[in-house]
Amino acid sequence: MKDTLNIALAQCNFLVGDLQGNTRLIIESAMRARDHLGTDLVVFSELSLTGYPLEDLLFNATVMPGVEHCLQTICREVQGIHVVLGAPSKEDGQLFNSAFVLHDAVIQAAYHKQRLPNYEVFDEKRYFRAGREACVTDIQGVRIGITICEDIWAGTPVEQAVGEGAELIININASPYRIHKTQERLGILKARVREQQVPIVYVNQVGGQDELVFDGESCCINRRGEPCLRAPAFEPGIFTVRYSKTGTDLLDSDCMHTPLTGVESVYGALVLGVRDYVQKNRFDGVVLGLSGGIDSALTLALAVDALGANRVHAVMMPYRYTSTMSVEDASRLAANLEVQLDQIPIEAAYAAVTQGLAPVAPGAPQDVTEQNIQSRLRGVFLMALSNRTGRLLLTTGNKSEMSVGYATLYGDMAGGFAPLKDVSKTLVYELARYRNGLGPVIPERVLQREPSAELAPDQVDRDSLPPYELLDPILEKFVEQEMTVDGIVGEGFDRPVVERVVAMVLRNEYKRRQAPPGVMITRRAFGKARRYPITSGFLQNLGAPGTQSQS
Repeated sequence: MKDTLNIALAQCNFLVGDLQGNTRLIIESAMRARDHLGTDLVVFSELSLTGYPLEDLLFNATVMPGVEHCLQTICREVQGIHVVLGAPSKEDGQLFNSAFVLHDAVIQAAYHKQRLPNYEVFDEKRYFRAGREACVTDIQGVRIGITICEDIWAGTPVEQAVGEGAELIININASPYRIHKTQERLGILKARVREQQVPIVYVNQVGGQDELVFDGESCCINRRGEPCLRAPAFEPGIFTVRYSKTGTDLLDSDCMHTPLTGVESVYGALVLGVRDYVQKNRFDGVVLGLSGGIDSALTLALAVDALGANRVHAVMMPYRYTSTMSVEDASRLAANLEVQLDQIPIEAAYAAVTQGLAPVAPGAPQDVTEQNIQSRLRGVFLMALSNRTGRLLLTTGNKSEMSVGYATLYGDMAGGFAPLKDVSKTLVYELARYRNGLGPVIPERVLQREPSAELAPDQVDRDSLPPYELLDPILEKFVEQEMTVDGIVGEGFDRPVVERVVAMVLRNEYKRRQAPPGVMITRRAFGKARRYPITSGFLQNLGAPGTQSQS
């Protein structure tokens, strides 16, 4: 018997619901690990056979029979290597989030996830029953304990497996990205190693799935609590490590990628999120409105980095309030990124709409109605181009604007995907400067000018909102940290400003409910991770002024 167990970590990009495609990817990866990498064991991520999260597709009557068929196909076609993969299973009418150990046409062992997360984007208790028993199985003389994702955070399932003789823990995951999560994960893994004195192989999936982005960053932690393998972020691949049977520990691997941090990791997540949403939903490319401002500039750069310039179409739609500076900067940006840029003036369309409106609202003074007409006309043109070309319309708004409702329903909110939906305005600037550090594409004037929607003469964002350097910290504390008004004020913020911001957030839930999905990078992104009622007396109970307006 060999002195080492050679292990492959298969960091794959699976597609939810594509049982046949995922099965092919598992078989091909397993055979590559066996034939070209010389490994004895290949490990895939949580629910790899179905993709994660399957959500209510799991209730479809065809899914579980399909899972069982595909599991048998893998058993039959993959020989000469042990395989650990994730798939749902059904016993006595109950569904489980399970891991299977396959070897030479036999299901050698099965494990049911014990700790089912039910917070933020996770609602596994809606679908699965929790397992109760450890799974420790022998693979070429090594006693291996199998765990799934949240089990490693709780700790008890690892302790249970070690108590039953496990000398190595395999943890399969579908752990989505958020800022600073890499170090948080690493801290948890090191804590488990210190507690149980057992090395851990951690395998995470990679890829975008609706709002979620899975960053991969699979890793191995040796018995000393040190990383001995670190896979790259946002890239699929198969990475190998050896376990010494005599030393009962993982050996150092050649794969030691430096983890991404800060804006670099956020940019990578946004690029992958855009790429996979477009490609997995089979769009030909994307179209977006280019205003000459920072948000659309960053969105354009992300789209080009995700898809290539030939799959991106930018459109400038000037009106009388659009500055010459905006037209020039948009043209320069498009040229720098080598993107097709077309111009559609909206003056004639605006005149037609306002003339048509005049008989039913005679003599009404101009107000936000006219501003919203401009925005909605741009949405009409962009959606028409999306229909005509088969390209997805990207919405360019950021989290700061969506938080307080500084956006127009069926106007600049129109679209199919919002890359910056969870990105604050201040972070938008950081990301734009980061992108220019890779190659200067966004004109410096775009970074320096004061933000403006350019829907009225001399309009700037601070006419309607607190300065972003004040607004964004308040939003982070209220939206992401769930702090109270009193708590935020206690940290030195002016009460009237805090109450005004909180009121704007609560009043505009109805808008966010109608907004397109976007990449999640924080713990409390709007959508899956933060679900507030539209109709509520909570705002009145806070004593905050104001009502909803259909803008």
